Amino acid sequence: MNIGKPRKLGKTIDQIEEGDSLSLTESIEDNQLLLYLGLTNDANPLYIQHDYAQKTSYERPIVPSIMLMGIVTSAISKHLPGPGSHVVNFSVNFVAPVFHYETLTFDFEVIKVDNRKDVVTISVEAVNNEKQRVLDAVVMVQPPVITKLESEEIHE
Repeated sequence: MNIGKPRKLGKTIDQIEEGDSLSLTESIEDNQLLLYLGLTNDANPLYIQHDYAQKTSYERPIVPSIMLMGIVTSAISKHLPGPGSHVVNFSVNFVAPVFHYETLTFDFEVIKVDNRKDVVTISVEAVNNEKQRVLDAVVMVQPPVITKLESEEIHE
């Protein structure tokens, strides 16, 4: 099934170099949290109920960890390497909780290009408004691979 307009492929492994980087800022809003919780049927009261969260060490609702991982994988799919890329390994440390309405800055950097395995390794760090580190990750990504047919179309 082909829906919508054809999309350009992201960077292939030959177009990526160690040191390539990306920085993006995301604000965590109620609509995103409610969509995530509804899609996953995650009823953890720590994520949405203020009265419950006040009784915990966090004191207020936190953002689900998997939602933060989704922001990382989305940036990889959209920007670095981009459309057609596929995450093959994801290692993450949640250093500090992220609270509702925080604005996070995610910094991505290609730290290794493995042409033999067709995989790039990307380091990710996220900080909150106070420049406190909240997330560290290392993501191994297979960039898009151009098939012989696509290569011929590009060079026509």
